[in-house]
Amino acid sequence: MDHMTLAHSYYADGVATTIEPVSTTIDQLLVDATRDFPDRVAIDFLAREFTYAEVFDEVRRAAQVLTMCGVRKGDVISVILPNCPQHYVAFYAAQFLGVTVAEHNPLAPPSQIDAQIDLVGSTVVIGWEQTLEKLLAGGDFKDRTYLAVNLTKALPAKSQFLLKMPLKAAKAQRNKLRGRVPDGVHSWDNQVKHNAPLDLSRAEGPALDDVAALLMTGGTTGTPKAVALSHRSLLSNTKQIELWLSDLVYGEETVGAVLPFFHAFGLQLSMLTCVGLAATQVMTPSFDVDILFAAHKRHPLTFFGGVPPMFTKMLDAIDAGKVADLSTIRYSVCGAMALDPELARRWEEKSGLMIEGYGMTEASPVIAGSPLTERRRPSTLGLPFPSTEVRIVDPENRSVEVADGEIGELAVRGPQVFQGYYKNPEETENTLKDGWLYTGDLGRWDDGFLVMADRRKEMIINSGFNVYPSEVESAVRDMPGVVDVAVVGMPTDTFSESVVAALVLEPGATVDLEAVRAWTEDKLSHYAMPKSIAIFDELPRSQLGKVMRKNVTERLANLELVSGQWRERVSEATAKRAERLDEYVASVKERAARMTGSAPEEPETTGEPGASNAPEKHEATEAPKAATDGETSPADE
Repeated sequence: MDHMTLAHSYYADGVATTIEPVSTTIDQLLVDATRDFPDRVAIDFLAREFTYAEVFDEVRRAAQVLTMCGVRKGDVISVILPNCPQHYVAFYAAQFLGVTVAEHNPLAPPSQIDAQIDLVGSTVVIGWEQTLEKLLAGGDFKDRTYLAVNLTKALPAKSQFLLKMPLKAAKAQRNKLRGRVPDGVHSWDNQVKHNAPLDLSRAEGPALDDVAALLMTGGTTGTPKAVALSHRSLLSNTKQIELWLSDLVYGEETVGAVLPFFHAFGLQLSMLTCVGLAATQVMTPSFDVDILFAAHKRHPLTFFGGVPPMFTKMLDAIDAGKVADLSTIRYSVCGAMALDPELARRWEEKSGLMIEGYGMTEASPVIAGSPLTERRRPSTLGLPFPSTEVRIVDPENRSVEVADGEIGELAVRGPQVFQGYYKNPEETENTLKDGWLYTGDLGRWDDGFLVMADRRKEMIINSGFNVYPSEVESAVRDMPGVVDVAVVGMPTDTFSESVVAALVLEPGATVDLEAVRAWTEDKLSHYAMPKSIAIFDELPRSQLGKVMRKNVTERLANLELVSGQWRERVSEATAKRAERLDEYVASVKERAARMTGSAPEEPETTGEPGASNAPEKHEATEAPKAATDGETSPADE
């Protein structure tokens, strides 16, 4: 029996091996949901509710705004927003007009966002106020039309009123959500509110193979690329997910929308699959356990998609005394990074089935997943999705499949595979040949299941975000005192990877982690900034002079991490001597204090739990974070 036939034999009952071809475009998802459930809550955003009828009206008004800005079918607009109703509305308004949406991370460095906008050629940019404040700090609009989004406009009326109060706490909260934008930037919210809805029957609309979205990915070299995903490829993946999760009921589900929409995982689950199910989205601008649990009480979740650190934080909060009944969540999808079997066990004790998935942006993004049966195999990638073919090939000769059980490169073919990299035929040719997507991931077959052997070469997965070492190295290399640098990922206890910068310094130079992070703060996304450093005399290099990052990782494995820096391990005997010395010094200080009659010096507070300067706690609805927390959310691939 061949691998694909064997894989299909493990499918859950009722799951077909193929999907019906896609025949409609993305905008039809919202049309159908609004027609069938106009009064159903489509979005709960920090306790403000929007019905499908209300969302559809907003989308038509937004389409009118885009049309007035000169946007036409085939154009590209850029959206730079956290998860919020305005993001949802802008995305669907563009789809009705046959316009491509380029998605950008609102927390990325302004120079990176600007380069991405140049790449895709957007003439209209819809962005969060704080992002546009930084992006336009130099005053160069580059003949683009900028429309600023005020996140507070999507809050409940009571919250908006409280934020306007002349109180210190209200001002601090406003500063988290709002930003100052220069003259010449129009308000997206006001434009949408005051324009009449567009008659969508007059819009030309998209075709199946038109590009619906451009998602940014750095690629293995760190050079930004835009992944072109058509209506056909995205909706094919939507159909595959709905078939895989066939127990989900149209018009009856409530979904946690916490994954960022600018990421393929979040875009597919929230913007497409959720709308295709006419589900209620519990939407938050970033992942926050308190906010999510408060929303869960208002609208009990039935389906949740996330990355391992999110599930861990939710479970840890419950173990620490937070009250939340997760039993209503029948299915959860976990992706973007490896899933610890112990985490899956803990989650399923309090909730329903956890499905581990495998995918990449170039596949819209899901390729494989665990079956909804007892024959699931934790720690595998699962089974190829319906209508998805997988081969394991020799990375050096992709026309040759490796022998059974051997490790090779995963090649994928299916209707969800992307069209190519936008305006980048060379990279497209390297990745996409004869309909086959060569993932760069190494894996093997194991009795019909796919098993990952290694992640894409040298790329770091930090809490689900892709970090490209060359990009970080480029940012650090110009730092004063640094002669050379190599960046690698070291495993963490949460099945993630931490970004480590191994440095070679000029003679007499001193550099610490704080200085490195300060230097890279405006050059890198928060999740790409080094979390620790190591000081080497020289970096291991090949005969051709290329830094051997694998050797750097091996060397770090023999060191220990102390206060953000990797150092030689202290022997057990040395550690005990140091401990005895510390005890002796403490006793001397105590005796001296008694002799002088003064009290021993109090230890300085640190802000750790229980310390006197610990941060004040707020109610969940009062303190929404304004964008994605890089420690807990997947990155833009």
